[in-house]
Amino acid sequence: MSVRVSEEVVRWGLRFFLSAKAIKAPSFPNQQLAHIWGPGSRSQTCLLDKSPVGSVRFYSQGGVHSQDLEEEKRLSSPVGDSSLPDETGLEQTQRRSPFLDGLQHCGSPSDVLDLTSQYSPSVRQFSNCLTHMWSTTKKMSDEQRRSELQLMFEHPAFDKLLQMAMKRVGQMRNEDLAYSLLGMVKLGVPQGSRVVQTFLRTCQENLNDFDEKALSILASCLENMEGSANVGALKEGMRLVVEARLPGIKNVMALQTMMRLLGKDAPLDLKRKLERKALSMTDQFSLPNTQYMISTMATMGFYSKPLLDVCSKTIKENLHGIPFNRLYTVLQSCRELHYRDLDLLTDISEYVTSIIDVWTKKQVVLFLSVFESLAFCPAALMEAFAKKVIANPDALTLKDLLCVLKVYSSLNYDLQQQRQQFLESLSRALDSYLPKMSGFELLKAVYHLCLLGHFPSAPLEQLLESRTLEKFNTTAPRFLPNQERMFQTVNLCLGLERPLLPRLVAVPPSVLGDPIPSSPPVNPWLSQSLQSVLADQADTTLQEMVVVENFYLIDGLITKPLPDQTSVTGASRCAEEERPPAESSQRIAVICTSHSGFCFGTSNPRGPLAVKIRHLKILGYDPVLVTEQELQSEEKRTDFLRGRIFPEHLSSDAQPKVDLEDGRQEPHLVQ
Repeated sequence: MSVRVSEEVVRWGLRFFLSAKAIKAPSFPNQQLAHIWGPGSRSQTCLLDKSPVGSVRFYSQGGVHSQDLEEEKRLSSPVGDSSLPDETGLEQTQRRSPFLDGLQHCGSPSDVLDLTSQYSPSVRQFSNCLTHMWSTTKKMSDEQRRSELQLMFEHPAFDKLLQMAMKRVGQMRNEDLAYSLLGMVKLGVPQGSRVVQTFLRTCQENLNDFDEKALSILASCLENMEGSANVGALKEGMRLVVEARLPGIKNVMALQTMMRLLGKDAPLDLKRKLERKALSMTDQFSLPNTQYMISTMATMGFYSKPLLDVCSKTIKENLHGIPFNRLYTVLQSCRELHYRDLDLLTDISEYVTSIIDVWTKKQVVLFLSVFESLAFCPAALMEAFAKKVIANPDALTLKDLLCVLKVYSSLNYDLQQQRQQFLESLSRALDSYLPKMSGFELLKAVYHLCLLGHFPSAPLEQLLESRTLEKFNTTAPRFLPNQERMFQTVNLCLGLERPLLPRLVAVPPSVLGDPIPSSPPVNPWLSQSLQSVLADQADTTLQEMVVVENFYLIDGLITKPLPDQTSVTGASRCAEEERPPAESSQRIAVICTSHSGFCFGTSNPRGPLAVKIRHLKILGYDPVLVTEQELQSEEKRTDFLRGRIFPEHLSSDAQPKVDLEDGRQEPHLVQ
């Protein structure tokens, strides 16, 4: 048995257990049992028979519990993947018992319940029954699982099994106790019911005697439970136990399971202790451990770069051994933690591309979506997937299509020769879904196409029909700003890019809202540096925070006379001829943006910023992009801006170059 925690923990536990908030377990086996429901749950009929212990129907709220019961393979260690968690620990005679032999052949919860009607399970076999019942449902389809669970709840032996388990809970080993509770929760037994609350109370009373494995099982169970007085007490008790026993934990999976249980609410100093413990065990990390550690940190809301770097290195070296679900979870966790390792993202994207024919279309779309959420452009994957779309655009579902449009417009990847064919393929697929699309889905599709500079007539005309526009009058206030922003972008694209359409379409003012952007305060670093740059420039003016087209904000607008025409090169002269006739000066639009405006690891602007640059060029401006990080160096920022704004004053080899910490090259002057 493991070492007990300090007397302070015990005293705390006793104080809490005597609290009026804790739900008392039944003290006598012969008293009738009433059903206890949590706040907000529906009352259910308690069917009492004439036996000393009343029979209780354990229906879940609203019918059969619909939570996905599929359990990750993480429970295979240390909790155990076997449907019979105790079997390896039973005596030889018990392993050969008819009950256990029959249990191995049960293929559904009802089969197990039928078996309990023939053979009464022993105290050590209750957890086997409940765990095996849960295990049999994991490989079923959703519909079959719902049906089997309904049969289980209606089976007369189910009540009897739970009543017997509750009566004999005090005789169970701690490991069986934890397994039984986990099985009931996974099967959907109402968490406010007397049987679940009884097991929670017993776990509280025995918590000091739980060993590492039992604690890990209990942590897996509590992770999926709703908040209640007993759940809260048990979680707090486990936090104290884990903190006290942390130096002695030897199993990586047990550590991770407890980390997940402690979650985001764990004190920072405890998270630091867990980090140090995990780092001390990195030599024991298996490949699944590294994947699971990243998702565990995401669950805790704890960013540990040393730990993430260790895990990333192992994952990069073993990509071919990671299945889709785990690889996708790693990327999702990286997004939640705001952790981006350029080598890791590049290696994963190249690996996915190398076996793109092995993945399903849905899997590739999910990969593209999570890469986009990380602001990472997987160029090879996007090019390979574009070829598949061109070959068979009809294979895209509406959900897939909307996701693909968002990804390609956001990442602003230039497909070059494939671009037009790809966009036309997407447009044809979109046309087939127009009759069934909602107004907001249609708006999103048109918005993303406009970001891509593509203007198919059919979706545009349907979006701007009066009957479609009427649907937007009922938009909830919290969605209204995003809706107006998309309409404003569509309106600007139509007005500035003037696409050739069969008939004139225009966005009505009623859906545009107030297009004038809120003006943020002037960036003092940029303002001071621009003034220093222009101090020795004759006939040059500076305007700050200029709004163009009632939509685009320019941090600094520099106006200077055009160069002497005799010194203008042929290329520059052609550029000047493209300017609006009224322009007699060069207008330089200095735009200060954050790293989020660029694809990670590159100087390629993302969707909204790319459209802003495109439109400013149409309006006759020369956009110059600078990042906030490039302005942090007081000694260098003035020279840096001078070289960026007036490159003719510096030789090419003397122009400043600032390397960004994340590996991206500096944004270049957009010509």
